[in-house]
Amino acid sequence: MARRRVRKGSRLRIDEAELAAFRAGLRRRYSDAEILDELRAAAERLGRSPTMREFARDPEAGVHPQTVIEHFGTWNAAKRAAGLYPRRFLTREELLEQLLALGAEVGRVPTARDLAARRRSLPSASLYAHTFGSLANALREAGFEVLQGEERLERAVEQGAMLASRLGRLPKMADWAEARRADSALLSEWQVYRLLDVPRGAWTAFQFLVRERLREQGVEVRSDGTLGGDG
Repeated sequence: MARRRVRKGSRLRIDEAELAAFRAGLRRRYSDAEILDELRAAAERLGRSPTMREFARDPEAGVHPQTVIEHFGTWNAAKRAAGLYPRRFLTREELLEQLLALGAEVGRVPTARDLAARRRSLPSASLYAHTFGSLANALREAGFEVLQGEERLERAVEQGAMLASRLGRLPKMADWAEARRADSALLSEWQVYRLLDVPRGAWTAFQFLVRERLREQGVEVRSDGTLGGDG
């Protein structure tokens, strides 16, 4: 027979087996995956890995911190499972080592997308931003080449000229998107688009810069954007 706890001076009795089953039923209201998603969503809203108090105060969080602990044992264990590393667990040097290892894995400068794809095993981009000011700052400190502003545009124009040579015409946004699917080292078409500070027609402005670069290389570019022979 299961033991019953009797509170002195009270008629209330608790059957421990029934209590355990009751608690298990409540815990099943949330899966581990759902709780981890709640933690990640809270981190996105906050911009960093949340503390228990911050999570409890988040009006959009649908899970109580105690529920998180009941599922994962400790608060920090849950955050590690969610890929939200507490700062005291990783030093700046350790965070940089993680970036270097990721760069070696992907064979290029890591991106926030790379971190998000490995969120169960690597720190989040928000943690890097919180620790270093931005992910770009962390990448530079790790020794990666991170281009800015004019440098990024210069690189994009050079890549645009190379793509145009392969296509036989100035690249459209769709051409660039297809090229990036084959080469993730390229900026996205929208990143290129936003590099041009013009009122409208940013991609046309980019095509103009590519045309000028091709002309500097002695390549004829016709009025319809197709390429002729070398000059």
